[in-house]
Amino acid sequence: MNSSGKSSILLTGGGTGGHLAIVRAVKEELLKRGIKPYYIGSTAGQDRNWFEDDEDFEEKLFLPSKGVVNKKGVAKLSSLMEVLRSAMRAGRFMKSRSVDAVLSVGGFSAAPASFAAVALRAPLFVHEQNAVSGKLNRILKPFAKSFFNSYGNGAVSYPVSDIFFEKARIRESVESVIFLGGSQGARAINDFALSVAPKLKGRGIKIIHQTGGADLARVKMGYEKQSIEADIFPFSKEIAEKIAEADFAVSRAGASTLWELAANGIPTLFVPYPYAAGDHQYHNAKYLADKDAGWVLREEELRRESFWKIIEDEDMQRVSERLRQEAKRGG
Repeated sequence: MNSSGKSSILLTGGGTGGHLAIVRAVKEELLKRGIKPYYIGSTAGQDRNWFEDDEDFEEKLFLPSKGVVNKKGVAKLSSLMEVLRSAMRAGRFMKSRSVDAVLSVGGFSAAPASFAAVALRAPLFVHEQNAVSGKLNRILKPFAKSFFNSYGNGAVSYPVSDIFFEKARIRESVESVIFLGGSQGARAINDFALSVAPKLKGRGIKIIHQTGGADLARVKMGYEKQSIEADIFPFSKEIAEKIAEADFAVSRAGASTLWELAANGIPTLFVPYPYAAGDHQYHNAKYLADKDAGWVLREEELRRESFWKIIEDEDMQRVSERLRQEAKRGG
């Protein structure tokens, strides 16, 4: 406990939207409980875009850490040295603020503060967002006071922002479909959306489509060539409202997106990113599919007839209700 008399917890991790969404959700819960949140992220990735102007944190620190796993030789050594230098800075930051504990949510952004917590013997809590643990979390697990995720035995509620629960509803029929490729977009999902769009239009089903920034112009032109109106956007901070408006989703299976969709109760066909480390997106989606709470197809299995069979033959209300059972609001 610091000099103000309030407990303080440092949140660390990021790089991608999936990790950062967890940070945001946990920050919201800490504030409700009167706990002071600090944040350490990276100058690389999306960390600054999400939190540089976020005044809810007591303080933030962005360090020049980068991923190490996929590097070799001199580049790997350089990245490791940068992580060590950043860990020293993180340690000084934590000591001067009298941080009580550290919660790491993974990603390369989490390395400096997590290693600093180990060195300082500060209580370290590790959240693994995926069904398959990342390398950093496997390294940290023996040093963690608690290690938890939202899959299998002993699972805990995944940290999801309240808005996804607040806007949740049970779907009974499909009058609108949302296509989600993650914050970076997914060309395979974008192409698939364009291929089923004419039939969706013919059935009067509204199309909502997050394309990712790099593919926005091409996808927009694809709809225009087919004279199809759609709600098209690269990325939106109002994604909870977009999801709530839809009745069915076709989506990647990053953990944050998966659990946000589950919390909102929207039946989803998951199309995992095929190059995710440890094939974790497939295992994330399979966890729900095995519980009859969604569907999963790999990119090479994705067919229009499979999509239409789900839309036409499956019981959306049953799946929607199962999703609401799986996604519990954290206590």
